[in-house]
Amino acid sequence: MGTWDIGPFDNDTAADFSYRVDEAPDGERADVLLAAFREVTGTGDEYLDADLAMEAIASAALLAAQCPGGEPVTTSYGPKKPLGVLPGELRPPAVAALDRILAADSELLELWEESGADEWKAGVLRLREVLTGA
Repeated sequence: MGTWDIGPFDNDTAADFSYRVDEAPDGERADVLLAAFREVTGTGDEYLDADLAMEAIASAALLAAQCPGGEPVTTSYGPKKPLGVLPGELRPPAVAALDRILAADSELLELWEESGADEWKAGVLRLREVLTGA
């Protein structure tokens, strides 16, 4: 995993995902985030690939940034173009994706558990808290 820190955009996959968000036409960037959430939740009981999880966490961070108590995404690895106001209907799929990432058969969770997941996991839970409290 090309990761340099625990933040939502502190890995190669999320940084690349930012470009996909930026390339989406205005008004369709929310659809890119929703697709990332659905890819994760659509895996059911199958083994969840780390790259899908990283994209969903980055998407959740972008959404949480617009919620009360959310932290702005200020990293240079995040999207450069404005997202516009994201619809509140994205919050339940985002929470479901985060729950799936923290469940069994999640490659990203396993990778972080091998290297000490406490701080990373706390960050994901903070995103979840912001999204459920909004």
